[in-house]
Amino acid sequence: MIGDFIRRVTFALLAAAVLSASAAVCVVALAFALYALVLPSVGPAGASAIVAGVAALLIALAALGLFLAARPRRRRIEPAAASGATARVIDFLREKPWVAISAAIGAGLLAVRNPGYLGAAVRSFLEGREAPKSRR
Repeated sequence: MIGDFIRRVTFALLAAAVLSASAAVCVVALAFALYALVLPSVGPAGASAIVAGVAALLIALAALGLFLAARPRRRRIEPAAASGATARVIDFLREKPWVAISAAIGAGLLAVRNPGYLGAAVRSFLEGREAPKSRR
């Protein structure tokens, strides 16, 4: 049983080493191909700088991907079940996003044909309501 486990771990490590070595060979070959591609137009120093820049960009993208993968996912907190009309409309639009997209396109076309509606809608959102007076 322990011997079987050691054999599996050994083969897994061997497979990881083979994959790592083949990936390194591919990266070097691609870097050399990029160098040979840009060498005639920018010279040896420029080609080296381009290869280094591309390598730095790939490293930055890989680091960003690992950073995003390492962050814990936020749990979506479901709001309390509301029985209002607004909650029903929001649930309907979540289930059928094409309806929301169609409504947005329709509102956009209406705003293009009559800009006064768009201005009134923007004003209503920007003006808001007055703050309630506190009781003391």
